[in-house]
This record gives sequence, C-alpha cells and structure tokens, in this order.
Amino acid sequence: MNIYNELKERLKNIVLENNLFEDQVFITTKSLNPKEAIGETKRKDFPILNGKENMIEAKFKGSTGQAFTSSPSIFQGSLSEVLTLDLNDDYNKAIFIATSNAILKYLGLIESTVHCKNEEPELCGEKHLNYLKEFYSDSKIALVGFQPSILEHIKDNFHVRVLDLNADNIGKIKYGTLIEDGKKDYQSVIDWADIVLCTGSTICNRSIVNFLNLNKKVIFYGTTIASAAYLLGLKRVCFYGK
Repeated sequence: MNIYNELKERLKNIVLENNLFEDQVFITTKSLNPKEAIGETKRKDFPILNGKENMIEAKFKGSTGQAFTSSPSIFQGSLSEVLTLDLNDDYNKAIFIATSNAILKYLGLIESTVHCKNEEPELCGEKHLNYLKEFYSDSKIALVGFQPSILEHIKDNFHVRVLDLNADNIGKIKYGTLIEDGKKDYQSVIDWADIVLCTGSTICNRSIVNFLNLNKKVIFYGTTIASAAYLLGLKRVCFYGK
C-alpha cells in the first residue's frame, strides 16, 4: 500500500474511534514567516531563513500541528474533507500532515508538534550530539537534510556524510563537511553509513520512501513527522518541540 494511503486510513480509524469526523480543523491562511516559525536564532543558515522551506500550521481544538514543506497551501474545513484530499498532490500532503499532527496532539498520542524557537534550535544540535554519543558511539552517520546546528555539533565526534536536495548546498563544504547530492549520492552514502539521521520533512516531499525498510537504523528528527512516526511505527527524536 502507498504509505500516504496507509497514513490516511490509520488516521481515519482514529478519527472514527474518537467521533471527530465533523469537527472543524483550521489551517493558517499563510505560511509562517521565519520569526513565527523558529523565532530569533543566532545561526542564520537554517533552511527556513533563506526561503528553501516554508511552514504551515493546523489548529484543532486548541492543539497545533506544524509541517515544513516547499508547497504551502490554504485550507479550512472538516476532517472528513481532509481525509478525502488527494495525497499525490504535495500541497494537499502538507495540509494532511499538519492536520494529522494537530489531531494526534489533541488526543494525547504524540508530543512535540510545534517547532522550537530562539536559542532552542541551537541547543537541539547539542542534544543530538549527546544522544548519539550515548546510544550510537563510534557509528558512521548519514545526516539526511542539511541541518546546520546538528551537523556542527556532531561532525567532530562522528564520521558524518550529508545528503541534501537543495542545489544551492550540493557540492559545497559546510562546517568542514561536503554536502552530497540526495539523489545521485544516495546509495553510496546509505551503504557507507551505520546510522541514518533523517529530517522528518521527508514525509512532505515523498523522499521518505527512500529511508523506509533499510537494513540499518533510521532515526527521524523534528516536528513534521510526529504523527506519521506514530502511525507507521518509526523511530523519532525531537528534543525541544512543543
């Protein structure tokens, strides 16, 4: 089964079990600007700060779900409408993911569906370092998605290779590490790595399918993948999300 159809069916079952079908879910009518999304950060090379990512936000009964996407969209309607969206469309996919995050947060099934802000994205990199040192010491790590704070914190303690889809980053040296092509260099990097540390925003651009069912440990990070990780049984870390 297509994983997006699987996500839709599993969310539909939860909605039915909790009698939520006709409740209203609201998506913000614009993308959050960088300050709204991550606050004032000391580091200025987070992807959202240079326009390479956008964030949308869903509100449901006082709970908030967010999703990083390159395809932000506008929506307001019932859950039954969300569950009929065509998830082959990237705009609809982002709406669905943000909404799913809000619903499961409301039901108490997941945490950390709102991105951290201000100094926290920087502290997040240090938390990743400590986590990896505790559980995966001496591992070769494939970092999927250029996340500057994580990269700078882990590069001196682990062998790291980075995959990214942003043409502005590919082939560049960032924090002493070559940023490799997420498509052309994918197999080489994955074969090399012991651990894959993968951005959760891959759920919105469909590249997540390349990181499922690998014969090695895959850890997703961030808020975007919160509900999908729960529904699909994926390993996720998010240290400062709300």
